[in-house]
Amino acid sequence: MPNQIVVAGALIAGSALLVAQRERPPELAGLWELPGGKVAPGESDAAGLARELKEELGVVVMVGDRLGDDVALSPTMTLRAYRVTQTGGELYPNDHRALRWVTVDELQSLPWVPADRAWLGALTDILRRETVFPQEKGE
Repeated sequence: MPNQIVVAGALIAGSALLVAQRERPPELAGLWELPGGKVAPGESDAAGLARELKEELGVVVMVGDRLGDDVALSPTMTLRAYRVTQTGGELYPNDHRALRWVTVDELQSLPWVPADRAWLGALTDILRRETVFPQEKGE
């Protein structure tokens, strides 16, 4: 059986990261994650992530660099994260209980979905850099 890729997007605006609160399954409900979903057969990671974020959040994104390492969810399922930039649409929690912007100081204290904790170090580094050297608008 081919390996199923699941993608997650780190949407950062200024020095804040968008996190999404799970609605389901019951064992993950109420926990926070980077939003995303499964890549369809024949779809690239970037195309799958852009499609999932449009469906889940109502936003159009440009997919950027990989974030951290792959996380094995099961023997046949791999989770990958990418940095994304919103280029259109309006944020709305279509598939989540809530959306929230968090700063670097709030990252460690959130109740995260276990798999997403693997990226907290990389997210902390990015958010600290953005706080010290904010990107120019329009870059």
